[in-house]
Amino acid sequence: MNSVFFDEALIDRWIAEDAPLLDLTTHVLAVGDAAATMRWRLRGAGVVACTEEAARVVQRCGGGARIALPSGARAEAGALLLHAQGPAEALLRAWKVVQNLLESACGIATATATMVEAVRAVAPGVAVLTTRKHPPGLKAIALKASLCGGALPHRLGVGETVLVFDQHRALLGSWAALGARLRALGHALAEKKIVVEVQTLDDARQALAAGAEVLQFDKANPADLRAWSTALRTLSPAVHLLAAGGIGLANAAEYAASGVDALVTSSLYHAAPADVGVQLLSGEGD
Repeated sequence: MNSVFFDEALIDRWIAEDAPLLDLTTHVLAVGDAAATMRWRLRGAGVVACTEEAARVVQRCGGGARIALPSGARAEAGALLLHAQGPAEALLRAWKVVQNLLESACGIATATATMVEAVRAVAPGVAVLTTRKHPPGLKAIALKASLCGGALPHRLGVGETVLVFDQHRALLGSWAALGARLRALGHALAEKKIVVEVQTLDDARQALAAGAEVLQFDKANPADLRAWSTALRTLSPAVHLLAAGGIGLANAAEYAASGVDALVTSSLYHAAPADVGVQLLSGEGD
């Protein structure tokens, strides 16, 4: 699972956040030239993510790295994720950068897999989609980790899809004005689906009349969605329905059973980090 691109500048920024000039402790103790081995292990079972990028961090710091488990793999408690060798100075510089990366990425991947499995257990055809509402600067990590857990991206950026929010409609003034605008541009939007965010059944009906092909319900409860989905599919059999807002591990299965096609969530980006242990050994071991 290495489909997300991480450029060298991003890897270097991660390192520079923690060790931009020198590791003062290593310098003072004069141990930087010693040969060393470092291992990162996942203390609890989970889904692996970003070991490839972790290896690149080690390499950029001047060490050598071997990936024990690739991104997307299922790991048992105690599983070795990454093995590194080289000068102690290089491994100690990479130490926390790699640990932080793996804890964050594996935490997101594991939480995503848990949600995907819960959804598939009740509604195999319902997708889990992750939003662009990640913490600033973490897009690539959040994306790769959620992909490793079995989710797909909802929207990577505003240039990808036509998604009409209340804020856009406020500028147009009415549902009728929105419909007129979409009809005028219909030929130019042939390769795009028109997605409109709605809150109520009445909103949904007006959005369909305006030309919506996908309805994204914001913070609607599962009981309402169950009733609305039946009514809306009768009105427009081809419509796709999304549930968004307030969806987490505790209620994902309930939302999945409500009749929608996909769940849109940001909660996975705030998953508890995985627990990754780090061991340093003097000398070059296996």
